Amino acid sequence: MEKDTICALATAPCGALGIIRISGEKPLEILSHIFSKDLTNAHPNTIHYGYILNDSEIIDEVMVSVFRAPHSYTGEDCVEISCHGSRYILNKVLELLIANGCRMANPGEFTQRAYLNGKLDLSQAEAVADLIASTNKATHQMAMSQLRGGISTELSRLRDQLLKLTSLLELELDFSDHEDLEFANRTELLELAIKTDERITRLAESFHAGNALKNGIPVAIVGAPNVGKSTLLNALLGEERAIVSDVQGTTRDAIEDTILLDGITFRFIDTAGIRHTDDPIELMGIQRTYAAIDKASIVLWLIDAEPTNEEITDITARCEGRSLIPVWNKSDLLSPCPVCCDIITAPIPISAKHGQGLDTLRQQLLDAAPQLPDNDVVVTNARHYDALCRAHNHIQRVLDGLGATKYSPLGHCSLATERLRIGDRITGMGTQEYSTLKSQLPTDLVAEDLRLTLDALAEITGGQITPNEVLGNIFKNFCIGK
Repeated sequence: MEKDTICALATAPCGALGIIRISGEKPLEILSHIFSKDLTNAHPNTIHYGYILNDSEIIDEVMVSVFRAPHSYTGEDCVEISCHGSRYILNKVLELLIANGCRMANPGEFTQRAYLNGKLDLSQAEAVADLIASTNKATHQMAMSQLRGGISTELSRLRDQLLKLTSLLELELDFSDHEDLEFANRTELLELAIKTDERITRLAESFHAGNALKNGIPVAIVGAPNVGKSTLLNALLGEERAIVSDVQGTTRDAIEDTILLDGITFRFIDTAGIRHTDDPIELMGIQRTYAAIDKASIVLWLIDAEPTNEEITDITARCEGRSLIPVWNKSDLLSPCPVCCDIITAPIPISAKHGQGLDTLRQQLLDAAPQLPDNDVVVTNARHYDALCRAHNHIQRVLDGLGATKYSPLGHCSLATERLRIGDRITGMGTQEYSTLKSQLPTDLVAEDLRLTLDALAEITGGQITPNEVLGNIFKNFCIGK
């Protein structure tokens, strides 16, 4: 199947134009059977005008773009036919191609071939789907960074450094009968392990912001009944999305919708009013309110009067670790502005009903949103996050084996239990004192943990560290017996 010549529609049907892509061993030979010119010996990176023919019948007037291996998207000979966007024309061209030796491509098969032919690594291939699905500036920016090799370049640096030390440790094992022989400098190994762990940790921690920006930053709108939560949601969306009523407990289920602010998607969740109730249905809605707070990155706390100390304590406790924005609704009717307490910022005065103060609220949301770093990699893929967490655990054992100490959890990284840091201890440490650090584990165990770290990182890009690669690295960089 990898040698088949495949074809598929590369654009949405029923537009002004449609593009059909062909890739494989014989795209030009097959196309020449139905094209008004013989393109078998066509030069690469050329465009040809002509007609698609069914015997003597003209199906369409087209332009054909020719790409030769390996300088094409798939790394194979590739042809793109630009037709008119009629569904009949596109289907007829595909039928003729199949009748002359093509087969329909499977979903994602063009990108799969690009990966198999070394045109993209696995993370870049995943970025293609993210780029197609991007709906705002932030998701487009992250997908483009990944497609251009941002993650791949970062991991490649770590990989090359770790591979060098892994090779040295493997070499020590080959000379295990010489107990005092060390090829790997333990000081260099320790420094590299620390830097690797810190970089892996930063990449893993970026997943929280990256995932939120990719899927929409979740914003929970909470507060007591009848403070105007549904009215605010409707005002922000610009449509009557939620039912508004003077009857308490109208909203009993979470209502969700999204808006785009300055290229960032915010996913708003209108929740049931928080109050004491014996109504089992309303109580279920309140429980869902608490669940929405747990999932939110930002919480809009609506108030229309000065909250009690009990309310403040409850909200601040539940919103710990999240951006909490107090909002004073109905400011056109109530005066003065309620004062919460010293631990909460002053509420933003708005009138959701009349649209007053909403621009200030939108700016507060943008200020509270995760920001993309200018020159850093952001992880958005859950598979990458999982692999980074496992790599962190493995490099942690390397540091344990070198006598490093543990400190503080790795934030929200559920698969990693602890984070390591001895950089503060190393700063200012003299050469003699530093070089006396001894491994607490045998060389073979440290080497195995380094190899597992490499394997976990390699999963992200789709590579694998093989014994031959380690062996090749030994003879490439070191000379023994000369």
